Amino acid sequence: MLRALSYAPEVALQAKGFIMEKIFVIGGMGAGKSTARKALVDQGLEYIDLDKIGHEVHTWQVVKDDLVDAFGADVLDEEGNVNRRVLAKKAFKTPADTRKLNRITQPRIEDAFTTRLRELEDAGCEAVVVEHSAFKSRSMSLADLADVIIAVLAPLETRVERAVASGFDEKDVRRRIAQQITDAERIERADVVFNNDGTKEELYNKVVSWWHEYNGI
Repeated sequence: MLRALSYAPEVALQAKGFIMEKIFVIGGMGAGKSTARKALVDQGLEYIDLDKIGHEVHTWQVVKDDLVDAFGADVLDEEGNVNRRVLAKKAFKTPADTRKLNRITQPRIEDAFTTRLRELEDAGCEAVVVEHSAFKSRSMSLADLADVIIAVLAPLETRVERAVASGFDEKDVRRRIAQQITDAERIERADVVFNNDGTKEELYNKVVSWWHEYNGI
């Protein structure tokens, strides 16, 4: 399913002083966000992965110290790096634990993200695709910068199978998915919706076709 934009594509929000167009890709774990992002990157868009920025933030000593205080010393491995699997098991155990993690990491991720946006815009970039796994609403920080939000959807069991095939523990996957917003909420909050219930190639081609139509190519 592809839902048409509700506004003319040339009307960019230019949020918070940014002229560069920002295309956000959202979706649950295993939905196919990376495939949609790759389709846009292959059309020449720059790319920001908020998960990757989160990984970088976890290397900051001040963040490591805060994580140890909040979740215990075992969230660090023998070399002093964040053990993401241990942290995930603790931080996604309950909604309260997830909020605790977000209070530590989210402000730093926001700072790094806006810095990267400025760098791209100063370099003359016209459009960027942002993969946003933790999206909840358009009014929240980071997402309020979006000019277009694309939601990628897939059946629950398909998403679980994909995540497990990538090396994640099934119980952890289901726990994470349970704490994310629902597909119905994603549909309501997105400008464009793709159902990824086929192959990667089918999703890829649908996203490319949308991008061409969006730009009048």
